[in-house]
Amino acid sequence: MRTRVQDVMTTDVVSVPEDAPFREVARLLIDRGVSGMPVLDAAGRVVGVVSEADLLHKEEFKERYHREGYRPPLTARLRHRLGSEGDTRRKAGATTARELMTSPAYTTTPNTPVVVAARDMDRYGVKRLPVVDEDGRLLGIVSRRDLIRVFVRTDAEIAEEVREDVIRQALGTVPNLIDVEVNQGVVTLRGEFLRKSEALAAARLTENLDGVVAVVNELTFIEDDTAAETVPVWGGA
Repeated sequence: MRTRVQDVMTTDVVSVPEDAPFREVARLLIDRGVSGMPVLDAAGRVVGVVSEADLLHKEEFKERYHREGYRPPLTARLRHRLGSEGDTRRKAGATTARELMTSPAYTTTPNTPVVVAARDMDRYGVKRLPVVDEDGRLLGIVSRRDLIRVFVRTDAEIAEEVREDVIRQALGTVPNLIDVEVNQGVVTLRGEFLRKSEALAAARLTENLDGVVAVVNELTFIEDDTAAETVPVWGGA
């Protein structure tokens, strides 16, 4: 039920080889309208990421593109200013993507749940993650915008998934017996299950669906099968 990175990632990725010259890196960032891109070795493996913040260490980049009306985002300018002195010197003299890039790159995999990818972006302080296979080769890229799309699903889409994936498939219940109402991502469940464990499972599984903001559980049940079993107390004669 969980959306995976492979469901939302972009496969048309702007990337550069390690030996790409500075001017080529700058041109791609400007022409393709991206703020960063993966750097690949000869085998197509991701070895780093080069961004506007990396290029800002070069006066050439600032002078050439600022004069043309280009201005990097505030976050890129702040990262540039907060960079270490040694890092600033090294990147100021860089002539290739290998020397400019930040390495190692934070990456993700196609089967990673989008929730995990979002947490990784927050933890690492990045706006995108290259998507790689088990050998580290580039497959695509996923951005914060890609992940946000998962949480703007329509109420009708969410309701249909609750009925089909949760009520029918996971719990084996006829969907018509359970009322599913969704308003602005808030799901209200009404109806009666035979067992309490089924009612609890329905609410829990619904909470885990992408796009669900909250669950109002108004389900009832006939039999409470969650009560703790009596544990015998053993005594000696």
